[in-house]
Amino acid sequence: MTNAFDFNISATDGAARRGTLKTAHGEIRTPAFMPVGTAATVKGMTPEAVRETGADILLGNTYHLMLRPGSERVKRLGGLHKFMNWERPILTDSGGFQVMSLNELRKIDENGVTFKSHIDGQRFELTPERSMQIQNDLDATITMAFDECTPYPATEDVAASSMRRSMRWAERSREAYEQRSGYGLFGIVQGSTYEDLRLESIAALTGIGFEGYAVGGLAVGEGQAEMFRTLEFTTPALPQDKPRYLMGVGKPDDLVGAVMRGIDMFDCVLPTRSGRNAQGFTRYGTVNIRNARHADDPRPLDERCGCPACRNYSRGYLHHLFKAKEMLGSMLLTWHNLHYYQEVMAGMRGAIEEGALADFALDFFAMQAAGDIEPI
Repeated sequence: MTNAFDFNISATDGAARRGTLKTAHGEIRTPAFMPVGTAATVKGMTPEAVRETGADILLGNTYHLMLRPGSERVKRLGGLHKFMNWERPILTDSGGFQVMSLNELRKIDENGVTFKSHIDGQRFELTPERSMQIQNDLDATITMAFDECTPYPATEDVAASSMRRSMRWAERSREAYEQRSGYGLFGIVQGSTYEDLRLESIAALTGIGFEGYAVGGLAVGEGQAEMFRTLEFTTPALPQDKPRYLMGVGKPDDLVGAVMRGIDMFDCVLPTRSGRNAQGFTRYGTVNIRNARHADDPRPLDERCGCPACRNYSRGYLHHLFKAKEMLGSMLLTWHNLHYYQEVMAGMRGAIEEGALADFALDFFAMQAAGDIEPI
């Protein structure tokens, strides 16, 4: 294994790419989905279980980890990989999205953002320099530049002002980032759904130079059609030889559509959050296991799935667990959802290699449209 941070594309199919990102903590097969480990844990899962689903990389949350337990403590305890027992790559977000969502609890200016902790009301300041320091303390394999997540909807003037501040912060992030072999810093493209602003943002970021490029400010209420439209003019303008990461996306059909538009990496809380709330993602669409029709159903959630929930337990049992408020229900359904997401990604990787992504997508959308299999 090389310690260089290197992205190689081995196959393309239309705009879709099949690649391998080599890092100091191992290789990431792309297109890739990153389970979200907000507080140094993927909720309801052990790291070993997450790896068994097929995940190559996890996402950690700078905002939450800086508040609790604190990045300095994580550093003293050996860094995030050792702290959470995950030796493979970790990407940490910059904290910008969470801070921006605090609304009345935060204040933004050119230097950065001051905010009150949602935990105890303590006041903090987060700047590009501080975000880089925190992510370095965490030993993030992939660090994200500090940015302002532009709200949606936004006028072009508001979006332009927000984006240009993020570009100034991106330059400060680059300057403060500690370059190490096998590690990388990603810039974040902003500009809402305005083509000229997105292209201006890309020009600014590529002028600075990053190891990868993320598309931010989407999946914030604009809807799938608008998100896809924005990707169609954004991804072609990004460097061809660098990984592309669509932040905070999404549902399985979002992933398929975005891969077909040139995206390589994704993260989203949906598979884990939905698993804790009795919703399972399957090749036939979503299933609410709390529904009464599952109570006497002896079949697995998905008969073609090889995850532990589907191999070993019936719909009737999963239904019982949620009705009884047993934590095992959330654990099993989370495991299933993450397994399914990784199965979709693996399917797309194989399809791109064979030049058959269009056929994969046709089959995928046809089965999703068919809906859940009929009850017994």
